[in-house]
Amino acid sequence: MLDERDREVLCAIVQSYINNPDPVGSRFITKKYAFCLSPATIRNIMSDLEDMGFLRQPHTSAGRVPTDKGYRFYVDCLSSHAHQYENKVFLNEITRELKSIKNDVDILLSETIKRLSNFSHYLGVALSPMAGSAAFNRIELLKHGSSHVVTVLFTDEGLVKNKVVDVDFDLPQRDLNRIASYLNSEFYGCTLNEIRSRIVEEMSEEKILCDTLISRSIKICREALSSPYGDIFISGFSEVLGLPDFSDVEKIKEISKAIEDKHLIIKLLDKLSESNKDEVQVIIGSENSLAGMKGFSLVAATYKEGSRRVGSVGVIGPTRMDYSKTMAMIDIAARFITKTLEER
Repeated sequence: MLDERDREVLCAIVQSYINNPDPVGSRFITKKYAFCLSPATIRNIMSDLEDMGFLRQPHTSAGRVPTDKGYRFYVDCLSSHAHQYENKVFLNEITRELKSIKNDVDILLSETIKRLSNFSHYLGVALSPMAGSAAFNRIELLKHGSSHVVTVLFTDEGLVKNKVVDVDFDLPQRDLNRIASYLNSEFYGCTLNEIRSRIVEEMSEEKILCDTLISRSIKICREALSSPYGDIFISGFSEVLGLPDFSDVEKIKEISKAIEDKHLIIKLLDKLSESNKDEVQVIIGSENSLAGMKGFSLVAATYKEGSRRVGSVGVIGPTRMDYSKTMAMIDIAARFITKTLEER
């Protein structure tokens, strides 16, 4: 347990390191903060905090830097009312430029995380709605070259999902219209999860082998609903590379690999979407169960479609992150997306 004095010194060290990525010394803390304590007393407190795992010393005679445990303590102590000015600027930005985007969730998410990345200088990420429990309304199929079909899926909640499906057959648009008509009559009112189950059953039945059009209908529908997760959106790689934390080539390789292996990020955001928490959530470094993400922090929140949590929005950055400002921005972004979806 930390007493009030230790807590204040620890938070001061973490905030100082966030502001400037140099090990923090006792003399700096004494001059910067009005603790009315001598450098020697601050050194003793820092030594105790290091023994308890909140700080570490990069090398002998250097100051201290926070550990993941130190960052966690700092995040848990943060005030939700910090950085009101930045909050208002960010809120005005997305409200002014994105308010009119209501009917295409993908564009709304993509543009929101671009603004998040621009303001935070971290990697903006979002997981689009996983509409497994939403009811199927209709599907539209559009020919796109000789081997691709654009599927446009509408649910009862007005959710629109676009996906380009690879096909091994060339069909004219009139046949795609017939396929869409068949799927709309066959699956109207079913949840997307129910449709996935029925497709598995029908693919195993011999009757569809005798009807080429039905067979192709089922294949297209299966591909359109193939992913158990929503689509992932990532923006701001160049913003991250401008941070001093990524001056190391190995760090650049780590973040590049995380971006390439989108499944890792999808798993993280999907896990948040399944939680029962409405507030902003923070996963710091080693708290992450996924090996490829242990060197970074994720700040994210879920957004809703009606009363149902359907997706997540957040940022990924170094553990030396401006958590106060970032958490406030993520909260604004999640609430904005939820409100925009409600107003459609």
